[in-house]
Amino acid sequence: MKLIKNEQLNFIKKQLELIKDSQKKNVPPTILKATIDLANAKMMNLFPNASPELLELIEVKERMSDKEYEHYIQKLTAYLMPFPEITEQEIKKIFPKKKKLKLPELADIDLHTVTYLSWKDIRANKKYVVYELDGELVGIEGEMTPSSKKNLCSFCNTFGEVAYFSTVTKARKVNNPDYYKSIGNLVCIDSKECNQKIIDTAYLQAFFMEALKK
Repeated sequence: MKLIKNEQLNFIKKQLELIKDSQKKNVPPTILKATIDLANAKMMNLFPNASPELLELIEVKERMSDKEYEHYIQKLTAYLMPFPEITEQEIKKIFPKKKKLKLPELADIDLHTVTYLSWKDIRANKKYVVYELDGELVGIEGEMTPSSKKNLCSFCNTFGEVAYFSTVTKARKVNNPDYYKSIGNLVCIDSKECNQKIIDTAYLQAFFMEALKK
């Protein structure tokens, strides 16, 4: 069964890096055990309704070699839940007002490593983001304004090359038909890299909910 989402596997990898770092520093056995126990607790919290079999698979019981860690990740990868299959026609339906919508190269995207689907239209200076919110695929488009400095990405919360992504929300005022509200924040320029680092979708979900709220 496919039970692990991309961002959850990224989170597990981050916990493994903390354990491996403690091993390399040759910390006392009690400190290493405490580090492993804490990592296990955090990883188990990701799956409150998981079967005993999955929890057994996730649990790190003792220190491992780099090769053993690699094998551990490979086993978990078999349980990866891919981003929902999507066609070009379905993408067009998500953005019905875009008559000349630039479409992503879907054949080049590994949906197993995607938390959100994103692509750019460089000529129009547009970025498109599709995400599964409450069981439905929804999308937002926005303009990208490059930043001259590296900064924290709001989606993956890591430091890197970012741009200011701004989108016009669906919010409207009855007494003012010209009213519009724009929201935005710094996000990774490279969405593929962002998907490899994202470990929590709280901000991504909040951003979509705010952008699509009428």
